[in-house]
Amino acid sequence: MPRLAPCETSNGRTEFAIRRIRNGEEEAVAELWRVCGLTRPWNDPYDDIGSARTNVSSEIFLAITCDGGEIAGSVMVGYDGHRGWVYYVAVAPEYRAQRLGKRLMRHAETWLRKLGARKVMLMIREDNEEVRRFYEGLGYGTEKRTVMSFWMGEGR
Repeated sequence: MPRLAPCETSNGRTEFAIRRIRNGEEEAVAELWRVCGLTRPWNDPYDDIGSARTNVSSEIFLAITCDGGEIAGSVMVGYDGHRGWVYYVAVAPEYRAQRLGKRLMRHAETWLRKLGARKVMLMIREDNEEVRRFYEGLGYGTEKRTVMSFWMGEGR
């Protein structure tokens, strides 16, 4: 697995370290996701956090401020044996424009590469142009695919 990133100084900006989520940080992470508009009523963030933390092929990484230990960003990653997947990339509004989202993504990509993933996948909402531009700036491209789903609790 990748080394935990040390704090970095960048032109007087806040310094951050990237590390795995720890016990007791679930509420702060769920709140970050809420603030960043990533939660939906049908996806309980606590269930997603718990699932990722108990699955050996998933992880949640946090960007932590070095001066106060505040959670400034997150990325949840998983490997399905074929592809790597990225979820819940979030940077608190007050820490945006510091390339923290890019650092989180590169950390996630390194973790997935070490597990054997050759491709990283992610899903964004079709109308989210700002997020689309962010990922395009990191080299991600749109693929023509149809995403289908089935909610397991629907009676079958």
